[in-house]
Amino acid sequence: MANTSLKSLIDLAENNIEQQTQRLQKLNGERQQADQQLNALRQYREDYSNRLLQASQNGVSMSNYHNFYRFIGTLDQAITQQNSLLEHIDQKIAAQQQQWFAAKQRLNAYQALQDRRDTEQAQHRQRQEQRINDELSAAMHYRLHHTN
Repeated sequence: MANTSLKSLIDLAENNIEQQTQRLQKLNGERQQADQQLNALRQYREDYSNRLLQASQNGVSMSNYHNFYRFIGTLDQAITQQNSLLEHIDQKIAAQQQQWFAAKQRLNAYQALQDRRDTEQAQHRQRQEQRINDELSAAMHYRLHHTN
């Protein structure tokens, strides 16, 4: 595999890592937003439950009590749905993390191959330089001892 091909693979793998990272960041942002919405729903439910408790202590009609109770049930459903959404986002995050790790491993493999190739080329150059130096040294030695 030519160096340019390996360099292209490394560039593609780096771009892939960048895309995977952006997707992961987007999912984390979605999760944070969904978590904030869940917390808001829970807080709203708690506030509304407190209002129901206070209203029942002050006396509330049966129809108003049912309306309070029904609305709290609606909030409970919304909380359940939001929890499901969070679980779904968590699954997507886990899958995206696996894709990121796979892409990172691929990049690491390409970089290791490039490093090994660079090392081999450096060693080859050193051997060539050493051979040239040895030949020059031998030629100089020959001239010194065989001239005259």
